[in-house]
Amino acid sequence: MRFAILFGCLGALGAIPACSGGGTHQNNTQSSGGNAGAPNAGDSNAGGAADIGGSPNDGGSTSAGGTAGTAGAIAAGGPKPITAAGFQTCAMQSSGSVQCWGHNYHGQLGNGTTKDSSVPVTVTGITDAKTVSAGHEHTCALLGGGSVQCWGYNVNGELGDGTTTDSPLPVAVSALANVTAIASGFGHNCALLGDGTVQCWGYNYNGQLGNGTATNGSVPSAVPSINTAVAIATGFYHSCALLSSGSVQCWGNNVDGQLGTGDRTNSTAPISVSGITNAVAIAGGYGHSCAVLKDGSIQCWGYNIHGQLGNGDLKDSNVPVQVSGITNGVAVTCSYYHTCALLSDGTARCWGDSALAGELGNGAMTPSSLPVAVTGVTDATAIASGDFHTCVKLSGGSIQCWGDNSYGELGNDPTTTPYSNIPVTVSGF
Repeated sequence: MRFAILFGCLGALGAIPACSGGGTHQNNTQSSGGNAGAPNAGDSNAGGAADIGGSPNDGGSTSAGGTAGTAGAIAAGGPKPITAAGFQTCAMQSSGSVQCWGHNYHGQLGNGTTKDSSVPVTVTGITDAKTVSAGHEHTCALLGGGSVQCWGYNVNGELGDGTTTDSPLPVAVSALANVTAIASGFGHNCALLGDGTVQCWGYNYNGQLGNGTATNGSVPSAVPSINTAVAIATGFYHSCALLSSGSVQCWGNNVDGQLGTGDRTNSTAPISVSGITNAVAIAGGYGHSCAVLKDGSIQCWGYNIHGQLGNGDLKDSNVPVQVSGITNGVAVTCSYYHTCALLSDGTARCWGDSALAGELGNGAMTPSSLPVAVTGVTDATAIASGDFHTCVKLSGGSIQCWGDNSYGELGNDPTTTPYSNIPVTVSGF
């Protein structure tokens, strides 16, 4: 494993630990950032997040006042087509099926096995997916009828079926309906419902389920006081919601200032991010969070030892700071130690660490605390990040990824590319 020495952390607009330049690091392996916006409100993926994201990290809400520019239907309001988290990546097909590739130790690829795959494999039984969200070692899909199915690791109840038993095949999340968006973190998930409320389930040691407790939940529970959400995002151990007013509220771990409240106190209930009043997209990562604002600028807050806040320095910030030089952002994805943004002209920019696996995608292995252009990407419509890799979907339907490929998360055969500091094309897309 390429990153065996690293300990810690995983997102879609709407997955994943928290390390602090001045605080304590939490000893958990891997991570996934994610973010997930409501499909009818404008969602472009990350996460963690990737929402490549994560996690992929990923969704902008145009109903909250955003403009999508020319980045395509995904940024303008379509469902999230790609997601990444930890060391796996997943993508939706136009048919409604889902394909995943990369790490599969707990069955997070959903094909009934626990064997890694360096090329996409089809998730069993999913035929009407509307969006997909990868967590640390699990994955979830929102289906056409508003229900959710998840698969993979389940020791914290992250599959939401009332058990703590892993499943390499999709299982239904209990008592969850009318869902419009999902977001997956390190060991938890959140769902945005059609009435603007949010429900979360899974790991809750830091209060990331937002229900006022620190007790794990193997079935969804409501986040009190949230009833006007238009997008959601999950970081490693924290979660955030974008409200219809353009403000953002976050809850969970805050050791790095990732809740954006001006302090470093954890919260088991939603609290407002300082100074954000016109956000249109949000994302959560390892120990930081970001928001795209209505004017196309981006603000980030939290952990910054590698420059992942994009403001030119390496100092953590427990309040939002402006990412330098970006004025036309439509989506943002927060990862382990790097951050990427999709711009309205279809290009992508990244900032933060790149020394491990070329995570910035600019052909270099050099960190940058300022945004740099990803090589060759000119027509991207969606973006998502895992721990140390990022992927974009292009307007023609192909997918390109860059960064770490230890488990095949770039989808193009790790025997020839153990990592890539420029985008490579995923097989079969």
